[in-house]
Amino acid sequence: MFRNLSFRFAAYLTVVLLAAGTLGAQAQDTQKRGRKYKSAPPTARIDVTILRDVDGKPIENAAVIFHPMEGEKDKGNMELKSNEDGKAVIDVLPIGDTVRLQIIAKGFQTYGQDYKVDKPQLTIEVRMKRPGEQYSVYKDHPDDAHNQEKEKPKDEGKPSDKPAPPPSN
Repeated sequence: MFRNLSFRFAAYLTVVLLAAGTLGAQAQDTQKRGRKYKSAPPTARIDVTILRDVDGKPIENAAVIFHPMEGEKDKGNMELKSNEDGKAVIDVLPIGDTVRLQIIAKGFQTYGQDYKVDKPQLTIEVRMKRPGEQYSVYKDHPDDAHNQEKEKPKDEGKPSDKPAPPPSN
């Protein structure tokens, strides 16, 4: 009988201790354990279409490079190739960032421009131009601002900085 009573008492004590242990474990602050999950910021979908400037036909296999900017610092880059329709789509850039778009296509001038990603959907159309004539300092450029110096009226009474010509005999 004593054995039966002690067995019941031990079983009862075990059940009480297990219940108290589980209640104590639930009472602990579980928010400080494990990793804190931080959700990703909302992202924008950017559609870029690359066309020839002359006839508006799509340019296939152009390198479309996205440089997310943090102030003046480049945070890396992501490169895509345009498809047969001249399109490249990216949807991982956070809204509110600034992105520098660079497009490189064989036989065309390189394109570069900064864009503010301020909407969830952004569509960009780029018309690529063929390379122009190389700039030379040995040729006259009438529309160049540096070559168009305005002639200043000479002051008659002011002595010039140039030496006087030698007297002729």
